Amino acid sequence: MDPKTHELLEALQQDPYPLYARARQTAGLTFVPELDAWLIARDADVREVLLRPADFSSAQALRPDVVPPAAVFGVLARGFGNRPTVVSTDGGAHRRHRAPINSGLSAARVAALTPYAAEVATALVDGFAADGHTELMSSYAGRLPGAVIGRLIGLAPEDVPAAVHGGHRAEQLLFRPMPQDEQIAAAEDVVALQHLLDRYARDRRAHPRDDLCSAMVAALAPDTGLGPGTRELTSDQRHELVSSLQNFLIAGHLTTTALIGTALLHLLRHRDQWELLCARPDLIPGAVEEAARYDTAVQGFRRTTTRPVVLAGTELPAGATVFVAYGSANRDEARHQDADVFDITRPPTPTRHVSFGHGAHGCPGSQLARTQLRLTLELFTRRFPDLRLAKDREVVMRPTLIHRSPLELPLTW
Repeated sequence: MDPKTHELLEALQQDPYPLYARARQTAGLTFVPELDAWLIARDADVREVLLRPADFSSAQALRPDVVPPAAVFGVLARGFGNRPTVVSTDGGAHRRHRAPINSGLSAARVAALTPYAAEVATALVDGFAADGHTELMSSYAGRLPGAVIGRLIGLAPEDVPAAVHGGHRAEQLLFRPMPQDEQIAAAEDVVALQHLLDRYARDRRAHPRDDLCSAMVAALAPDTGLGPGTRELTSDQRHELVSSLQNFLIAGHLTTTALIGTALLHLLRHRDQWELLCARPDLIPGAVEEAARYDTAVQGFRRTTTRPVVLAGTELPAGATVFVAYGSANRDEARHQDADVFDITRPPTPTRHVSFGHGAHGCPGSQLARTQLRLTLELFTRRFPDLRLAKDREVVMRPTLIHRSPLELPLTW
């Protein structure tokens, strides 16, 4: 990507909403050079694409914004992964990858995990409550989801920080331009994460437990050995399991980190909403939904047409790339009245926002993400009713459409 294109892309990433608004008012689809894709901006069109996986393939859903140099690929070759996952498959392959995740994120599993999440959240808050100030992303929002998703996967607590760090580095490598030496360092961290996950996968083959890692091993690499003992994982199985575990880990903590950060940001920018929430904790479930709708953590995914199609009157050839903008659909006045207004009292609608996707690729972890934000709002409204944004610090959004959140969120009370 040339510097000028990158500059335009970064500006778009930091505030995509004006482009979305123009695209929704423009007949047909809008091609966005910075994304190298046709923008799917209207709610009805977004839902249509997501319900037509045979016509709009997920194979390139996470196509990187950055193509690393050969030296970086040399480092990555020492790791595992690079196999299709639940995000980048459709049909039977998608159902195969999704089955153990659905089971691991069932309502009963989330309910069983909630006391642990509440315990971690309280301990994190206790660590800075007496200070009168904190930087939320590093002290809380970036730590709670990692601990929770690590527990769900079955990671030992001492391995969670390295796993979370590796997840951040994988995202940087794919979506943030960096000098080559920094790209190489990021690749080393990603490879370290992959070897960590590979060790867990091999251990769970030999010693299954009641955790998601064991469930993934059993589902994606079933042991068909007929003799005594347990057959070791093949090289292909190890690569697929590491890909799936890495994808789940990243999706499980970065998305929720972003959701917590943007929720607190907009509640505090709209002071009346924060004060109302403190006075009426019964509004917290609605605040969770409004925060997810208003500034969507995952702004969208790419899809690729598998044949010539017509969408919103625009003819697309086979192989065309579209960007399915959840964030734009959630601001569509045709679906949400006063869509640009942040309102935690907004009444629920039968077909609510698409912040967690729609159709076959709807996010299986949506309830776990909602639970963590709910716990956060319950805790912060109770402990910090005077919570405010720090006056001397400008809030800058991370330049990405994948996990949109503040780079830092300095708070005082």
